[in-house]
Amino acid sequence: MKIALFGSTGFVGSYITQSLIENNYKPKVLVRKGSEDKLYNFDHCDVVFGDIDEIESVKKAIVSCDAVIYNIGLIREFPDDGITFKNLHFEGLKKCVDVAKHLNVKRFILMSANGVKEDGTAYQSTKYQAEQYLKQSGIDYTIFRPSLIFGHPMMNRQIEFCTQLKSDMIDLPIPAPLFHKGVLPFNAGMFEMSPIHVKNVADIFVNSIKMDKTIGKSYCLGGSKPKNWKKIILDISKASNKKKWMIPAPVFAVKSLASVLERFSWFPVTSGQIKMLMEGNTTDRSYFDEFSVKEIDFNADNLSYLKK
Repeated sequence: MKIALFGSTGFVGSYITQSLIENNYKPKVLVRKGSEDKLYNFDHCDVVFGDIDEIESVKKAIVSCDAVIYNIGLIREFPDDGITFKNLHFEGLKKCVDVAKHLNVKRFILMSANGVKEDGTAYQSTKYQAEQYLKQSGIDYTIFRPSLIFGHPMMNRQIEFCTQLKSDMIDLPIPAPLFHKGVLPFNAGMFEMSPIHVKNVADIFVNSIKMDKTIGKSYCLGGSKPKNWKKIILDISKASNKKKWMIPAPVFAVKSLASVLERFSWFPVTSGQIKMLMEGNTTDRSYFDEFSVKEIDFNADNLSYLKK
């Protein structure tokens, strides 16, 4: 079977590509010219050069395929440079869904995110809009909404949460902030996430392709052991062989600063990211057994890639 994969050069996309190859699928990937070095196992992929904004490129990537995986996503947008959540989360998805219907490709799998909602941040609302468009398309869809995804990036320049947090916080000679609401530091750093390893996510995506019982369903993916922010910082520090002081930090002050400076790429966080962080990001249950995947725990041993 040939699978059209959009978003193959990113952190999660590299693992999905690997899992597709390991399971005897042929990945057909859309890659911008000049980004070939970001693609995992180039020689085992059917490569189409082009851009998600180009409808003809999308058609070339989907034609003759048995299924589509849409994995394009942004962590941060820069509207002044034309890089927006709406364009990549929704408009790109819409093109792929419309082309898949036109070419009679019936199977479609979407990478969404845990916590998406219509009235959320721009990140959340555009992911929500993409979900709704796919659900209303009549295609045999499956939607996955992962919590925090961690794991060793396969290729250079790929963005991964723990690596980024280490660079932006753990490595700096200042205390790590334990964010809290209000003025008093009650429950500082106690909001929780359900970290899930990138290989687990990729294998679940690929295993679902032939699982008819997943059609028409949405799954919130996360590890079976939720971690609070303080514990996440401690685990990353331990894996990095560092001792890190932590201090309570009122989130309103950080959000105010971010709202002013987030338009600059050098500033490490946006107000939207902080808002989503404080909401927490946990899942009610895990799906490892259902998808025949062995869970890789979030702990210092499995974060050993941070020692480099």
